[in-house]
Amino acid sequence: MSRKRLEYNELLQLKKFDTPTIFNGWSAMTDHDITKECLNLEETRDFMPEMGPMVGYAVTVVIEPSNPEHFENSYETWSKYAEFVASIPFPGIVIIQDLDKPNVIGSLWHEMNFELHKVFRCVGTITDGAIKDLDGMKKVGFKALARRLCVSNAYVTPIRWDCEVEVFGCSIKPGQLIHADKHGFLAIPEEDEINLLEAVEFMNEIRCNSDENLLKAVKDVKGKNNDEILAAIDKANAYTSKAIRDKYGR
Repeated sequence: MSRKRLEYNELLQLKKFDTPTIFNGWSAMTDHDITKECLNLEETRDFMPEMGPMVGYAVTVVIEPSNPEHFENSYETWSKYAEFVASIPFPGIVIIQDLDKPNVIGSLWHEMNFELHKVFRCVGTITDGAIKDLDGMKKVGFKALARRLCVSNAYVTPIRWDCEVEVFGCSIKPGQLIHADKHGFLAIPEEDEINLLEAVEFMNEIRCNSDENLLKAVKDVKGKNNDEILAAIDKANAYTSKAIRDKYGR
């Protein structure tokens, strides 16, 4: 986690865009398989869509709330985990793999826990398990994407952390840049991170703001017949394809 990261103002720039827009930029410049990697392959639920997108770096944790054996040394474990969270120098999103999935029974989250993470620069969580104390999370601005709500913490204790995890069908490494909103999430590979903002702004410009963008072609139809509308769409598609090819060789 010692590598150079995006500046805070760059994270704020990324936060202005929704996650599908981030995907448009990333997919134009990445060499990864955009249908199988780096995004949720299972449905997620955003419990705070009114908060908009969240952006941060993956803080990874594994739990198994149904197993009482993990609870035997829980005070010592929680103390070590808290030290780890306190050491994180960047805005974090807590990525939780729940080994009880799909029969999730307990949550890592309660008022003291999300307050603790908020103090130590974490902005939210993505868990393929459950969350609770939803109103408290909303009150402090701690965003959550999860599988469902629950009433219990059960025997929840961090089993391991700062390790690769899998949530909603997506493998995530510690420290990966995460962008998430009501549509789902993206886990940006390290090699793509530095050029992500430029790619997002580039794709947004050619798709929405240029003189020959596709959005204009499908909206600016007054007084045009079908052939003229279709010709404008073809022209916009050709312009977009050429712009991407010229910039990224695709």
